[in-house]
Amino acid sequence: MAILEANKIHKSYGNKFNRQEVLKGIDLGVEKGEFVSIMGASGSGKTTLLNVLSSIDKVSLGSIRIEGKEFTGLKEKELAEFRKTHLGFIFQEYNLLDTLTVKENVLLPLSIKSVSRKEADLKFQEIANELGIYDIKDKYPNEISGGQKQRTSAARAFIHDPSIIFADEPTGALDSKSASDLLNKLSELNRKIAATIIMVTHDPVAASYTSRVVFIKDGQIYSQLNKGDEPRQAFFNDIIKAQGVLGGVQE
Repeated sequence: MAILEANKIHKSYGNKFNRQEVLKGIDLGVEKGEFVSIMGASGSGKTTLLNVLSSIDKVSLGSIRIEGKEFTGLKEKELAEFRKTHLGFIFQEYNLLDTLTVKENVLLPLSIKSVSRKEADLKFQEIANELGIYDIKDKYPNEISGGQKQRTSAARAFIHDPSIIFADEPTGALDSKSASDLLNKLSELNRKIAATIIMVTHDPVAASYTSRVVFIKDGQIYSQLNKGDEPRQAFFNDIIKAQGVLGGVQE
């Protein structure tokens, strides 16, 4: 069952005298429980695609449905409500509030919903244990490592059980061990709770943790790879080969 359906997505910037078309009629479907990565060279449109799929930016033409709900025409107030219910975000730069503890940062999405303190505490305990941050729950962002900050950001994205998690280069600011820890945790959550994750990355190692890679070139889907039952190392090799064919995907 498709949880996300994007049809004939176009995105342009500028005016009629100087218009740049970034996305050129993209069709994309994502099944519930999929872990999908989007790859492409700088300027290919991968980040723009993530932004329109996640409602951060508006499409110029086309339609996007999440769980059957068309959101491209919603007004700002309706869109804000839609995001609170359906979407979770993990950003490269963490976006944590320095004045709040790890636990308080994670619980932010629940603070604007009618969730009891007891239920919130139980949900926090569950997701914090899954992501290995429960023992640092009372620390502030400036007291923890980059990897711990990103796992805190991930916990905040998962805490309200959104329909889809959108991750924008989540390992971009991490060292290799922290990146591997985060990707392993995301993979585990994807398997355990059938979380749907769509991740933009330029890193073939990060992409190898996902179940499908969508390659973008010049604002269009160029090709796709499905992992199937392949071991991660074999899938990584397939991604490298696909990048070689595509040309210039690696940054």
